[in-house]
Amino acid sequence: MASTESPAIHSLAVFSTQPYDRQYLSAQLTTQFGDASPFKIDFYTVSLTPLTAKLAASHTAVCVFVNDILTAPVLQHLASLGVKAILLRCAGFNNVDLLAAKSLGFFVAHVPSYSPEAVAEFAVALIQTLNRNTHRAYNRVREGNFALHGLLGQTLHGKTVGVVGTGRIGLCFARIMRGFGCRVLAYDVYKSKDFETEKLGTYVELAQLLQESDVVSLHCPLLESTRHLVREETLAQMKDRALLVNTSRGGLIDTKAVIQALKAGKLRGLALDVYEAEAPLFYSDHSGEVMQDEVFARLMTFPNVIVCSHQGFFTEEALGEISAVTVGNMVEFMEGRGRVARNSLIKD
Repeated sequence: MASTESPAIHSLAVFSTQPYDRQYLSAQLTTQFGDASPFKIDFYTVSLTPLTAKLAASHTAVCVFVNDILTAPVLQHLASLGVKAILLRCAGFNNVDLLAAKSLGFFVAHVPSYSPEAVAEFAVALIQTLNRNTHRAYNRVREGNFALHGLLGQTLHGKTVGVVGTGRIGLCFARIMRGFGCRVLAYDVYKSKDFETEKLGTYVELAQLLQESDVVSLHCPLLESTRHLVREETLAQMKDRALLVNTSRGGLIDTKAVIQALKAGKLRGLALDVYEAEAPLFYSDHSGEVMQDEVFARLMTFPNVIVCSHQGFFTEEALGEISAVTVGNMVEFMEGRGRVARNSLIKD
């Protein structure tokens, strides 16, 4: 439970806490400060929502994750409780109303880069699993079925891979696929000098990438301009029997449209580490419950669909870096560097 004492200058409420959050944040504090931590932390397993925002009372900062809700009303509530800082332990910030945060005077900081290799490697793992049907082979063998029929895959060497978004993760992914001997096409509104300098592939328009790629992997942020980037129209542009992989944000894909593409045989397979309506599902155990999300339930009926629970980032190295940067962001806020802090999302 949160402290009932008068508001502490250096107190942090961590929402959506999992055991590993507590472990790594606590370890980082010990590593950095020993027994003389300049602030205290209260951990809450619940997500930050309009109903749970009251838990932030007596704290000057909140620490949140990808599915916490920071709309204008929630931010106004936090401000009324005396909260001054929002610390995201993730790179994405589409769940934060930054205009409202700025108007309310919040300090908002994120973790812009944490082991981009972790997510890139996970995207490759999904591709390999989907392409070679190793998930189905594993289940078959456990049941004593050693038949190969239905497990036929393709050789990735020589195939064309489309990378949508060439930020840090997209670059790592492109490097790996080049190592596989793939031809790499890329699309991004902002072209990466590293992508071009390293000669990782060729920048093309999105339509050409979709038309020519045997595998399309999404590595772009969720913005209004990218919401449902993959929809009925863009799915129609994709090469027949292509694989589609999303390890970025669920809202990039119109799930109902992709279900229709799977039913029609347009896609050879779909691998998701994110889902546009994941908030009520991901990071919790629902194995003893009836699935209420009918769209998700339909998605899971396809044998050529793999869904993981937003675990692309989940490595020891990434968790260590997230904790270190998050604590660093809090320290910068406490020391008064405020909006000039290096990871601040709000600039004067």
